[in-house]
Amino acid sequence: MQPSPATRPEYLAAFTELIQRIAEPLRELPKRSLPIKMYVAGGAAMHFYVGERVSNEVDAVFSKRFSLPSDLEVAYQDPDGAARLLYFDRQYNDSFALMHEDAHDDSVPLTLRHIDSSVLDVRLLSALDLAVSKISRFSSQDRDDITTLAKHGLIKSSMLRRRSLEAMKNHVGNVDTLRSTIEFACRIVEHVGQRTAGKR
Repeated sequence: MQPSPATRPEYLAAFTELIQRIAEPLRELPKRSLPIKMYVAGGAAMHFYVGERVSNEVDAVFSKRFSLPSDLEVAYQDPDGAARLLYFDRQYNDSFALMHEDAHDDSVPLTLRHIDSSVLDVRLLSALDLAVSKISRFSSQDRDDITTLAKHGLIKSSMLRRRSLEAMKNHVGNVDTLRSTIEFACRIVEHVGQRTAGKR
């Protein structure tokens, strides 16, 4: 997919530069080891779907283990001239999130200029799996993101419930609390749908 038309061009440029820094040393690997897939989650994925909030960090995991370059911070300016920094979060681990076992297989390829997908295949979690990944922590930002995905018509309550309950089968921890959170998240999506229908 192409980034949302609402994606900020300065953010896209900074993100692409970060990806280029990751991809460059991979070109030296044997062809049989490529492509390496990069699965992007969090605020970066949100921005490429809806073009709204901008995160300072890139949350992602890879299909294979390899050594990341040391310089994974890109400075850029907002349209108003404010200095911003985009960095790759080396501490991110998607095993801490609620995640469906098929989330990587169902991820969506992101088209970026000057990035060779036969070397580094950059992919976004699907909008549905992105919403699911936000349920276990369920901070105010996570709730806002689920609301935003629903406003843009990218997720439906019934699909979110089914996908989350399927993901929960592989989750270790207090599943009763998690089940309640899933229902809360689905009510958020239902409420957004009702408001949207009421405006038609």
